[in-house]
Amino acid sequence: MIELSNVSKTYGSGAGAVNALRDVDLHIPEGSIHGVIGLSGAGKSTLIRCVNLLERPSTGSVTVNGQEMTRLGGQALNRARHRIGMIFQHFNLLTTRTVFDNVALPLELMGYKRTAIRHRVAPLLKLVGLDDKAGQFPAQLSGGQKQRVAIARALASEPAVLLCDEATSALDPQTTGSILELLRDINRDLGITILLITHEMEVVKSICHRVSLISDGRLVEDAAVGDFFTAPETQLGREFLNDFLQLSPPRELISRLEEAPDEHTHPVVRLTFSGDAVSTPLISRLARECSVDVSILQAKVESIQERTLGLMIAELLGTQAQTEQAMRYLESHELNVEVLGHVQRDD
Repeated sequence: MIELSNVSKTYGSGAGAVNALRDVDLHIPEGSIHGVIGLSGAGKSTLIRCVNLLERPSTGSVTVNGQEMTRLGGQALNRARHRIGMIFQHFNLLTTRTVFDNVALPLELMGYKRTAIRHRVAPLLKLVGLDDKAGQFPAQLSGGQKQRVAIARALASEPAVLLCDEATSALDPQTTGSILELLRDINRDLGITILLITHEMEVVKSICHRVSLISDGRLVEDAAVGDFFTAPETQLGREFLNDFLQLSPPRELISRLEEAPDEHTHPVVRLTFSGDAVSTPLISRLARECSVDVSILQAKVESIQERTLGLMIAELLGTQAQTEQAMRYLESHELNVEVLGHVQRDD
């Protein structure tokens, strides 16, 4: 459905050139919801704007709905864009037009007659829950209602793809939840493929099927959402996850962490449980079988779509031989083990 092949985007030239995207390969299947996350300036917005050629890639190809967008220009490109809807962080509504007329705008530009426009716009306003707001102006609406108008407008041309550029960043958490539910319904009921750019891990957790992590213009990680939240492959992925889960060692302990273990230290570990390991009493078995004490510093359980994720930060207290045995025990079971460092034993 969406295929980016070896896509790069460079602004400027020579010593002042900025490489916003570097050799990005991305495949998004039809009917899926795909999230792209990354730090500010990583290239997220450039990537999504390359999909509908609001930004033309410097190199590489972009294919959407079976059409290679990067080969198109003029009227052919405009026609292809009609099959790609887009919504933005700040709604981009025309303040002098009513809700109805904002949604009707793309159809007017495509040459639809007024009767056809009415037949198309009315059901869209009902779909987004604003059929009673058709005659109102944007200034009379809440932020969430404005974004619903923007979504209806993006759907007016019956797109196969919907691009969302930080579509919930300007909304409060409760409103964000209702907009995400609407996007999920649109994906399920209309079969529209959704590509969304976000810095909010809650958005990815709530509705995405897969997620890609971008850093310095490069795609550094791509995984199913459950896999990403369970065991991110990169350090940046782990940092995003830890920030979202707010699961880090106490500051006092961080200052004491050492990298190299010896006979006078014990390990501090971050454990990620998934699948059957969540409901298995591994920690109590660990304590019995390896003769170690386990000091649990933090722990929580998260529901990631249909998967349950358990997280824990703990100190393993015992002799070097006992803690090494404990590490082997943990690594042999269905959980991810990350050693955060080692601290000096009190004895």
